[in-house]
This record gives sequence, structure tokens and C-alpha cells, in this order.
Amino acid sequence: MGCAGSSQSKADGAVKKIRKPKPWKHPQPITKSQLIQLRDEFWDTAPHYGGRKEIWDALRAAAEADLTLAQAIVDSAGVIVQNADLTICYDERGAKYELPKYVLSEPTNLIRDN
Repeated sequence: MGCAGSSQSKADGAVKKIRKPKPWKHPQPITKSQLIQLRDEFWDTAPHYGGRKEIWDALRAAAEADLTLAQAIVDSAGVIVQNADLTICYDERGAKYELPKYVLSEPTNLIRDN
């Protein structure tokens, strides 16, 4: 039985450097408070879709940190990064973790709260 996450690294043990997601647009313009609500709902329900809670916690911490700290968090948690923007990751057991762009960055059509 092979590990689903073992084919991600470029060369043996090469770590993929994480980066910010490319600019993206939400289907409708949303406010900062709506974005925060979407993020909170995602993080509250994410562990129920599988994977380990400690990996979800590490991914949340990484998503909310600057790039240098985020890299240290995913490295120390043993997260295998498939997409450099953290949208698809795996744990050491091969469980897949998919993060929507809205938890990783703000959309280009974010509108100010009144």
C-alpha cells in the first residue's frame, strides 16, 4: 500500500516552498466581515471531513501567518505541500487536506464594511 502523498516532492526530500495564492475574485463582492465568517465556518467544520485535527490546526495557523512562519509551521507538522499556495496538502499518512482560497488570501473584489 503506497502513500498517496509520497509523489509530491520534486526530488528525494525536496521541500516545496510555499507562496501566496494568485489573486482571485469571489463570485460576488463580499465584505471583510463576510470573509471572516466564511473562514470561521470553514475552520469549524474542516476536521469533520477527515484528516487529523492537529494537521487542520497547523494548516489554520499557517494560513493566518506570514510566509516564513507558515513554512516553518507546515515543515514542523510534517505537512506535504502539493500546491505551493497550500490549496492541496497531505499529512504523513496520506490524508488529503484541501483549503479554499478564501482562507488563504483576500479576494480582489473585497468591499469595505460600513
